[in-house]
Amino acid sequence: MKPTTDRMLNRIKDVYMFIRDHGIVTTQDLVDEFGITPRTVQRDLNVLAFNDLVSSPSRGSWTTTNKRVKMTS
Repeated sequence: MKPTTDRMLNRIKDVYMFIRDHGIVTTQDLVDEFGITPRTVQRDLNVLAFNDLVSSPSRGSWTTTNKRVKMTS
């Protein structure tokens, strides 16, 4: 894969693990934690939501779903 694709996939994985570890987080929490733009956070969350890994119980907040995930390094 291209280096930019690897970087994106690693960031999305890190976002998922951050949400999993913290329970419910806001979009702003993710912006602050990862130092990326709100638009980038939204794109990453869209990928995770499309794969049924996160859901938004209320506008602007996110939590992981019960879907089982096998994490690789």
